[in-house]
Amino acid sequence: MGPEALSQVLRQLPVLDHPNLLVGLETSDDAAVYKLNGSTAIINTVDFFTPIVDDPYLFGQIAATNALSDIYAMGGQPLLALNIACFPSCLPKEMLAQILRGGADKVMEAEAIIAGGHTIEDDEPKYGLAVTGLVHPDKVTSNSNARTDNLLVLTKPLGTGIINTAIKGGLASDEVIRQASHSMCELNKEAARIMNNTGARACTDITGFGLMGHAAEMAEASNVSLEIWSEEVPLLPGTLDMASMGMIPAGAYNNQTYLQGKTKFSGQIKAELQLAFFDPQTSGGLLISIPEGKADILMQGMNDAGIAHAAVIGKVKQRKSHLIEIV
Repeated sequence: MGPEALSQVLRQLPVLDHPNLLVGLETSDDAAVYKLNGSTAIINTVDFFTPIVDDPYLFGQIAATNALSDIYAMGGQPLLALNIACFPSCLPKEMLAQILRGGADKVMEAEAIIAGGHTIEDDEPKYGLAVTGLVHPDKVTSNSNARTDNLLVLTKPLGTGIINTAIKGGLASDEVIRQASHSMCELNKEAARIMNNTGARACTDITGFGLMGHAAEMAEASNVSLEIWSEEVPLLPGTLDMASMGMIPAGAYNNQTYLQGKTKFSGQIKAELQLAFFDPQTSGGLLISIPEGKADILMQGMNDAGIAHAAVIGKVKQRKSHLIEIV
């Protein structure tokens, strides 16, 4: 569901006020956080979607990586996962087994446990996870804690939505597909560990609302504005070529429309690059807000861990008329 339609639905729900609910609906954050005691809070999230690749095992890996990412974005460690699967009766059951195996392997890599799930018959396959994680109540990296003069770090390149559209159109090369698939299957586990050890203020992961959508949520929740440096934002190989050929998913245009008046592009930024910033991502990276004095330590940790595409892409500024300015 696009951001505009979703916001119309969510604004009809009551805002819950409970002393133990540390993160709920009000900030459009990545997951809910509930405090159990002075040293432990649980993180709950759920995510599932239709196939974006033909290989069922790879689809399971990508969907699980995407769902686990919400736990990492909140500064937590995944603990327990439940499968959510919809599957047509006309397809071979071995295909569903491969999807579930792909998800199970990623959950194991995350050092968590799959303990069951729920499956229904549907006309189109869908798969994902409901995930529970743990975090110290004082170490939650909510999207609402970005502060003025923090720097912004993005840990994965953009472009998965555009490239997946090109794959469906038969226009993406094998190497472009390989690199996009590798990115979507890469857990944010190490990036989150480094973030937690470096003193990050705030974090969100970049998924369906694109870089601009999730950055705008961070800015609004934190009552700040963000400045994004367009030339520093990493892109997957082939992204701009595919965008210039018109391989733009409908979600990118939905995100762009929803954010009209909230984002501002300064200077000569090509249309295809602008659309890449609105591109809905599948299993994207973390957008981290960190004090400027700690950014070098964070980036060194990313480099040492082999997170090669991590980049400082902007900074947090005082609230202005636009939530985001791209320069």
